[in-house]
Amino acid sequence: MSEQDFKIGDRVTAIYKTGKYIGEVTDIRPAAYLVKVLAVLKHPMQGDLHNPKQTEVSMFHQRRALAFREQTNVPKNMVRNFDEEIPDYKESLREAVEKMKSTLSEAHTEWNDKSLQLLEDLAADYFK
Repeated sequence: MSEQDFKIGDRVTAIYKTGKYIGEVTDIRPAAYLVKVLAVLKHPMQGDLHNPKQTEVSMFHQRRALAFREQTNVPKNMVRNFDEEIPDYKESLREAVEKMKSTLSEAHTEWNDKSLQLLEDLAADYFK
């Protein structure tokens, strides 16, 4: 399915910044689809997007996953068809956070450790 084939109501995966989501197309714009988030496949990376994996940056950003039913513009080339069952948002978020924490724990680098700390803080907020 090419990037031009989606219509309103289609279920899709969408990559937004460094996160990956399952959602529904709610509008079609000239260069993007407006996608309503229904589940999380990959939690966004922490830190500065312009200087990935670096800690010596002006601000090491804490990046939240997009919220359930939050809508965002996703460039058309970052949208793909999704035809599986959509998981529960909270469960998918928990799995994405755990997967990222596991990956970050594999090697003790300054970036991994700093990212892990921000992710732990986010998880405490997500799952209170």
